[in-house]
Amino acid sequence: MADVGRLADVSAQTVSRFFSGSGYVSAATRERIEAAVAELGYRPNHVARAFRSNRTHTIGVMTMGTMNYGVTALYSGLTAAARATDYSIVISHIDSDIDEPGALDEARRVLDNLQSLQVDGIILATQYRDADELFEGISDRLPVVTLSGRPRPSADTVALDSYQAGLIATRHLIELGHERILHVAGPANRNETIERARGYTDALEEAGLVPLPAIPGTSWGAETGHRAGSHVDPTSFTAAFAASDAIAFGFMGAMRSRGFEAPSDYSIIGVDDMPESAYTSPPLTTMRMDFDELGTVSFDMIRHHIEKGERVDLRVLPSALVERGSTAPPRPDGA
Repeated sequence: MADVGRLADVSAQTVSRFFSGSGYVSAATRERIEAAVAELGYRPNHVARAFRSNRTHTIGVMTMGTMNYGVTALYSGLTAAARATDYSIVISHIDSDIDEPGALDEARRVLDNLQSLQVDGIILATQYRDADELFEGISDRLPVVTLSGRPRPSADTVALDSYQAGLIATRHLIELGHERILHVAGPANRNETIERARGYTDALEEAGLVPLPAIPGTSWGAETGHRAGSHVDPTSFTAAFAASDAIAFGFMGAMRSRGFEAPSDYSIIGVDDMPESAYTSPPLTTMRMDFDELGTVSFDMIRHHIEKGERVDLRVLPSALVERGSTAPPRPDGA
């Protein structure tokens, strides 16, 4: 570190502030230090730094449930934010449902292992309704951020606005002239499922319309939508709100096999804005959920708590309507 300081013509203390991220270092000084680091091939000793600061600059992340687009995009945001601030991320993913036998015990073991690695904080990314008990006691020892969508008294919380997604998606269909709107829901034990269904119901009720019986889902995947599209009465609805893009893909595929196409025979809107949504036939209208930003914000929240010792208020990230080709006014004959 002293060699870097001499070459950059700054003090060792300034170099230390540069690597630790604590304290001000001007842009010009940063450039000189970065050039000196590159020239010398210097690598900071993170173990020594951990002993001095009582921090490891490592954050533990636990996710739970089937690996899907939302989880991978979340990882992208988290890891990019960590790289930009010289933190490391340790990720543990449990590919099982919280209701499965032994799942909660496995989650507790994962959290114990993360704590044994002396992480500075933990991000718990699970939308299961019964996940509260997982972080009980942990927040007494470590900063905790949850991505559950429900405010917690013992942990900071950030979430995507699933209620808004359901509300705006259904309003979009109503504004196009649809009155018989079907909802194909996600898995029943997820907070997101409950909030998206609540938004759907509120949008219909504020327009004086009656919600149709929701078709329950067992996953966020295309199989849920395909099963629904294979059995639903095509004359019972003119539009469908799918709880995820993947559900919408499956629904459209099943309806196509029965001779019904969107948007000529029915309209459909999803949630997520997966990259594939722009390239389906027709391109899928959807509610964009910025999972990448969710990762960035959750990292910023826990880093603030670690470094400043301050809790952060609940953050709810908005969704946004992305209009494409799968939604249109209903056919004049009402079919």
